Amino acid sequence: MNQKTSIIILTYNNLEYTKDCIESIRKYTEKNTYEIIIVDNKSTDGTRNWLRQQKDMKIIFNEENVGFPKGSNIGIEHAENGNDILLLNNDTITTKNWLKNLQICLHSDPKIGAVGAISNNNANLQGCDFSYQDFKKMQELAEQNNQSEPSRWEEKVCLIGYCMLIKREVIEKLHGLDEGFSPGYVEDNDLSLQIIQLGYRIILCHDSFIHHYLGTAFRKDQEKFNRLVLKNRDYFEKKWHFSCFAFDVTKESSIFLAQNPQDILDYHCGIGASSLRIKHYYKNANIIGLEPDKNKAIIAKNFIPVVEKIDELAAQSFDTIYIGNLLEEVESPLCLIHDLKPLLKKDGVVIGEIHNIATIQNILLLLQNQWYYTNFQKQNHFTHEDLERMFQEQGYHDGYIFSFKKELSDAEKELLGKLQKEEDNVLATTYYSFRFKI
Repeated sequence: MNQKTSIIILTYNNLEYTKDCIESIRKYTEKNTYEIIIVDNKSTDGTRNWLRQQKDMKIIFNEENVGFPKGSNIGIEHAENGNDILLLNNDTITTKNWLKNLQICLHSDPKIGAVGAISNNNANLQGCDFSYQDFKKMQELAEQNNQSEPSRWEEKVCLIGYCMLIKREVIEKLHGLDEGFSPGYVEDNDLSLQIIQLGYRIILCHDSFIHHYLGTAFRKDQEKFNRLVLKNRDYFEKKWHFSCFAFDVTKESSIFLAQNPQDILDYHCGIGASSLRIKHYYKNANIIGLEPDKNKAIIAKNFIPVVEKIDELAAQSFDTIYIGNLLEEVESPLCLIHDLKPLLKKDGVVIGEIHNIATIQNILLLLQNQWYYTNFQKQNHFTHEDLERMFQEQGYHDGYIFSFKKELSDAEKELLGKLQKEEDNVLATTYYSFRFKI
């Protein structure tokens, strides 16, 4: 591939991270396929002296810490004309074929605007499916993983900015990263939406792995970071008219309960994050979304057909309806269950996820007088029996409830021993389960 890449790395202290990152790029990236651009935000730990000794990269020294969005824009301005742009955190270590595989995906389709790598951290569901104890083993596993394979490319609503490769034509259409998010946080969500609004797709490449330390400098002052988080969440919501938490609504824990679905309704699909996960795993299924929030629906319509009212589905029927945790949030769970039934084909299924109010952890909180409203802000709470009864009353049958358990504390184990008889397995399941899938 002749297309070159400008790798833009921001530095602010953390010299050892930077050294490891640069060394890994030199070792694991094909020669003459890239340039490195370092934008230093006034490091004070010797980073600047070390950078001055490096002869194979462009270096820009800022006279103040301008943060990630503005620093990235500065780096983009210094990139060679025509180069794709790769935003890479300095607390990463690259691996064999990492960039090559990203480039293959990026240029496989004119509608792909940006791609990203997986890592050892599963934020935004961008984690790998292997683990390691040292970097020698990491590189061995990464080499096995990094075999280019289009079936392992997954369309996303957002890519985390620790490693994001953006096509040159997209960069030229963008106005850069929004510097209103400085010094950083949520700017990658915003950038992803900007790319999607231009009509491009963004893809997570499960065939490109890098290690990520998560050593961002501004996270070290937790109080300052918390203030930044609140400021940027508010800025994001005012700009897009929905919360940045919309990216986290993936219905991930219940997607796999479907049995070869063909016609799927993603009920309250949000911005489409759950729909894209469903599409990734059930590639031949037909998916329709229902989303009453117009601002979220605008984004979701880039990926699937979306309606905003249930009445618009009157002529449709589905073998699978995903509702996520919607029973916890709606004003009337019974009405929701009733309204879904006419949309189901014969033997169709409703699949959801619900927290268990009767778990031993909650009982202990009540007994200790520590039941605070902040711990239980969901509007509706359910037990195993509630769920069975509600669906049966509305004419559903053959339901199955899967239980998920947490490790109990010593105090919870002691209370459980007082409440539970050994032979009472139903009661044991109720107390142990913190969450149900139905």
